[in-house]
Amino acid sequence: MMKDIQRPISRRKFLTIAGSALAALAGGCALSGTPAAVENAAKPLRKAVKTLTGDTSLDADYIRQIITKDSQTSRTIMWHSPYEQDGAEVVWRAAGGEEYVSVPASNEHYTDDGQDIYLHSAHIEGLSKGASYEYRIIAKDSGTEWMPLKTDSGKSFKALIFPDTQCSDGYVTWRDVAQDAWKRNPDTDFFINMGDLVDNGEDHNQWNQWLTGVDGMISSIPFAPIMGNHETYTLDWKTRWPEAYLKLFDLPENGSREFNRHYYSYDYGDVHFAVVNTQWDELNDFKEGIYDEQLEWLPKDLAASKKKWKIVLLHRDVLRYGIKKRPERIPGISEDVGRGFMPIFDKYGVDVVLTAHLHTYRNRGHLYNFEPSSHGPYYILTGVAGNVRYPDLWIDHPLDKTVAPQPETDNYLTLEASENTLHFQCFLPDGTIIDDVTLRK
Repeated sequence: MMKDIQRPISRRKFLTIAGSALAALAGGCALSGTPAAVENAAKPLRKAVKTLTGDTSLDADYIRQIITKDSQTSRTIMWHSPYEQDGAEVVWRAAGGEEYVSVPASNEHYTDDGQDIYLHSAHIEGLSKGASYEYRIIAKDSGTEWMPLKTDSGKSFKALIFPDTQCSDGYVTWRDVAQDAWKRNPDTDFFINMGDLVDNGEDHNQWNQWLTGVDGMISSIPFAPIMGNHETYTLDWKTRWPEAYLKLFDLPENGSREFNRHYYSYDYGDVHFAVVNTQWDELNDFKEGIYDEQLEWLPKDLAASKKKWKIVLLHRDVLRYGIKKRPERIPGISEDVGRGFMPIFDKYGVDVVLTAHLHTYRNRGHLYNFEPSSHGPYYILTGVAGNVRYPDLWIDHPLDKTVAPQPETDNYLTLEASENTLHFQCFLPDGTIIDDVTLRK
């Protein structure tokens, strides 16, 4: 059984810490500078107050489960901490059980955007298919509460799918969309974000606000992100290597020397998911080759899968849309994403292609050889789940079958996969259904 993590402190230690806390508190009103500087300056006070109050809970911020290649047997657990946590580990047990297993966590100093924190990651292996577990994080004399961890049964499942979530309102819109969707779908097994998680990839406040928006959900079920173009922006809106995205989400490896974890694949139930990185224009400023590398990787990845269904996730869309007041922009197929990847989708039997980026929901139905068809991949442009919208911008595409009510508001999708069907529904924030698609095989 897990030991009770409590230990009394001596009177001398108590007085020493009390003096430090009071000194920090006295200077607290004088804290100034950047948000990161204020956060860093407040760390000693945070630690001292916890000790003074006898609080033995662990400083583990933004605890999150990250998708792994095989969700039947493994899971990655991540979190932030304000200071080093040598000896930190994740322990897990069967739900309600007493026997537990542990695995050590990494302890990486992280300073992006003026932060001075530590990132931790632990990879759990050896889980049983379709089982209910619980896990907690411990470090020395502190620990978190037990949290749920459920593995993939290999059969039916439900996923929540969120399109672009970038916000300008402190991610209040994102929080409301995500939490309401989760409340309506408490049986969700994992969730997906289609890219542009944040508006600015270097701004750590936005990442913290995004993570706060999924508090409770991301620690309970695994998360599968996709990199968007906004993950590659600096504070002055130039491009940069997507440092924060790659550090904050310890994703499955793909075997690439230059672009490891930029793109990846995973299985859930009887579905194989392939995540393509469409940000080659931005990444080429630093390293070239991800476009050609994925054109080689994706056919091999799809061909190797024995799952009944195949779904591909991309941030940028496969179609080119006309823009109002720009007559020179003609609707058609995207030259790089569409012309490059749609033939692969056709050849290797992809069932569904989900895209994002344009902040509008569009259902195109089956397309094959760039044309409407009764077979071939089913294409859905997933919409917007933040408050950054493009009203009255896009001209409807000839291939659009269903368009969200205009002017566009937020939306989210559910995917329910059963033995012979994939069932997608698209919802407005109030739960109104705006599209319903069932594919059978």
